[in-house]
Amino acid sequence: MDRYVRERIPASVIHTLEADYQVLISKKYKVSILTKSPTKTKSDLSHNRKKTYILEEGEPIAFLVELGIMSEEGKVFARKYDKFKQINRFLEMVEDVLPHLPADRPLTIVDFGCGKSYLTFALYHYLAVKQRRQLQVVGLDLKADVIEHCSILAQKMHYDHLRFLVGDIADYNELDQVDMVVTLHACDTATDAALEKAVRWGASVILSVPCCQHELFSQVDSPVMEPLLSHGILKERFSALATDGIRAKLLDLMGYRTQLLEFIDMEHTPKNILIRAVKGSAGDRAKLWSEYTAFRDFLNASPYLEKACKDLLPEGS
Repeated sequence: MDRYVRERIPASVIHTLEADYQVLISKKYKVSILTKSPTKTKSDLSHNRKKTYILEEGEPIAFLVELGIMSEEGKVFARKYDKFKQINRFLEMVEDVLPHLPADRPLTIVDFGCGKSYLTFALYHYLAVKQRRQLQVVGLDLKADVIEHCSILAQKMHYDHLRFLVGDIADYNELDQVDMVVTLHACDTATDAALEKAVRWGASVILSVPCCQHELFSQVDSPVMEPLLSHGILKERFSALATDGIRAKLLDLMGYRTQLLEFIDMEHTPKNILIRAVKGSAGDRAKLWSEYTAFRDFLNASPYLEKACKDLLPEGS
């Protein structure tokens, strides 16, 4: 028997949950199968499970239907699925900061540069409808036709505490106190203008996705970094990252704990960094200031946000 086994062609083993099957084939092509106890256990497929979203597909959500993201039957249109994922990602970030928002009174929220307001409507729906919070939300944008469209939709949805206004971020002075400031894709220093407003209002939460960070591109000058800065595309990307790093450190200096997070997958857009800041100490202010000034001076930069908030920063800034 041993000689017979040795003369066989090498065996193949098939693993199943019920048993291991060893297939033996002799040199004369005689096939025999040995059955043994299973060595494989059921695989953990949790990483393959369907992702659970805050706004689920399958049940129609009125504002998503009106915005053309979802059918009246609750089916997300294929061409809008990236937007659907972006909305849910944004709401996940809002959900994370709920504990930092006042719970004993109505909330006031301003969305600067709201545009077509996909996320503004999502924010209102999530807080007013799902969380049953009392609040007022103001969306501000420069485009009158877009604001008119959003205002009509808000009335149609009976979102009574959601208003849309035409105006510039720097000129908006309607409110004395705001609990959350949202600014998504406000171009260049318009993001800084929104961050300054948020800090001066003492906003508990700031959510900002910057766009078109051109300011530092013309300022950055460092001989040590010449191999990087001599290439326009690298300089542009570095300047954008440095700008957001500076913004985050300045927010830390002005009484916030700041994180830079991936907003949506890089494959969809390179403008995918979200600055999330909540009220609270980020650490030793003198140390933060030393870190900030060393970086700023190394780059030979003069950031808009620092100049705008000069009176809120350590003396000598």
